[in-house]
Amino acid sequence: MSGSDRTLAAAGLILVYAMVIGFTDNYVRVIAEEAGLWQFHLTRSLMAAVLLALAMVPLGLRLRPVRWGSVVARSAIHGSAMVIYFGALAFLDVALVAAGLFTAPIWVLLISRFVYGHAIGPVRIVAVVLGFVGVVLVLGPEALAGASLPAVLPVLAGAMYAMGNIATREWCGQESAETLLAGFFAALGVIGAVGMAVLWLMPLPVPEGADGFLQRGPVWPGATFYFWTFVQAAGSLIGVGMMIRAYQITDASKASVLEYVILPASAFWTWVLWGTGLAPLAVLGMVLIVAAGSMIALRARAVEG
Repeated sequence: MSGSDRTLAAAGLILVYAMVIGFTDNYVRVIAEEAGLWQFHLTRSLMAAVLLALAMVPLGLRLRPVRWGSVVARSAIHGSAMVIYFGALAFLDVALVAAGLFTAPIWVLLISRFVYGHAIGPVRIVAVVLGFVGVVLVLGPEALAGASLPAVLPVLAGAMYAMGNIATREWCGQESAETLLAGFFAALGVIGAVGMAVLWLMPLPVPEGADGFLQRGPVWPGATFYFWTFVQAAGSLIGVGMMIRAYQITDASKASVLEYVILPASAFWTWVLWGTGLAPLAVLGMVLIVAAGSMIALRARAVEG
């Protein structure tokens, strides 16, 4: 398969990932009504482990890492990025946190160029900038308001997320997608268990409902929590697995721009499931996001094909 074909294949994988994750993530609000973030991560990871174990033999999955150190390091980096991201949600506006995380493609561009010496052309630079402008428009003007020292944390999460994505190809190119997927869920499971233990030993005041998602320790949730967490586990196995594979078959600086499509995908499902409309600026932002991804894919076909 040529380079352009691999980039287009990666774009297809990321599109499926975005549609699946965009659907499942819309139900985090339902999960948050009953249990906490940490219990959600641990429960979802355990469910994902069972699903992987059941699929391992019939699908011939290879879960054992070729290089343990690389897989553990990548999993720790991605897990830490998610901890910082969700931790920042406790005291920052969601739009500001999301805008910080979606600086990841810019970090991918900088790290790829100055750490690994990859050539980065003007088209890819323009695509990154265009995609980020689209993200800001989708999130709204509040994404740029209230900047402060705590606001640096989501940007740090974006940088670590970018490092993990680069590590997918640079450190773990010999690993199977399922190995990296298992490592990702293992890291989040450990983080969830530690968070539950800390909140059990040192409980915090917990607001009612979804407002207490971050502060809530171990509880006995009902069937709704387990159903939607299982949907999350199954959807994440499919979606994140495809995203990992996309980062394995094309440059991280290309895949990270294509990953912007998750915002319009999430907005689409929010509209379908909850009837929430989109502002004109958000629609314009989605057009820019799609344009950024298209520039990467079409440039790959023209130059590498």
